[in-house]
Amino acid sequence: MEKPPVSKRPANHKGVTFVAEWHHIETGKTTMHRSPAEFRSDLERLYKAGFRPVTARDWLAGKMDLPKGASPVVMTFDDANPSQFQLKDDGTVDPNCGVGIWLDFAKTHPDFPVKGTFYVLPTMWAQPKWVAKKLEMLREWGSEVGNHTIEHVPLRHQTDERVKKEVGDAVLALEKLGEKGPFSLAYPLGSTPKNLSLLKGFDWKGQKIVTSAGFLVGANPASGPSSPKFDPYRIPRIQATKGVCGLDYWLDELKKGHVKLYVE
Repeated sequence: MEKPPVSKRPANHKGVTFVAEWHHIETGKTTMHRSPAEFRSDLERLYKAGFRPVTARDWLAGKMDLPKGASPVVMTFDDANPSQFQLKDDGTVDPNCGVGIWLDFAKTHPDFPVKGTFYVLPTMWAQPKWVAKKLEMLREWGSEVGNHTIEHVPLRHQTDERVKKEVGDAVLALEKLGEKGPFSLAYPLGSTPKNLSLLKGFDWKGQKIVTSAGFLVGANPASGPSSPKFDPYRIPRIQATKGVCGLDYWLDELKKGHVKLYVE
């Protein structure tokens, strides 16, 4: 028997997509902190609004396996902060970290699996002995990692050679860990290189480095890859914050009927 549609929204392949962005999944005073309770609320609101998670790679390729009436949400996590993904001494996921909260949510909402895009720095969640295991777990769940450079410097203020080093060395480091590109890039601080054409391809340490897409920091839903408005190297995201242009704001705007989403 065919499952009922996720929402009452009619199919619309020309609509926009929420590319959401989290940094710290812990209580804090900055806009980059989202408490565990707030993150759980984010998952619940997204689910009830008819969103289902897809990776950046699958969204860019148009290979989204979505049920009827569902809209994609690209769940992105920047900086590889420890609160996003922690393992306990026995190698199990800490239930209080972002991934742990999401796994628990997925137990009762199996159609909202841990399928995210983690834009990592070399610190890799600050648990060196567990890096390989964490990457294996992410792959098993259907998640992916992306490029966030090596030193998290604003690329706008760097020479072409420094941009190549930041992007290229990060790619080589990910490949050394067994990850396969091409990778998308989340610009540190949302700062794009002066020469964006570099990202289409450059030679670095004997290898061709190609970046599939570039993601900004804010602050609105993104046009899809099939839209004439789509710029693969200037893709906007929605920060998981309160206030204007944050995730709460855009979910409220959707509820008011002010957002025309991509709908399967």
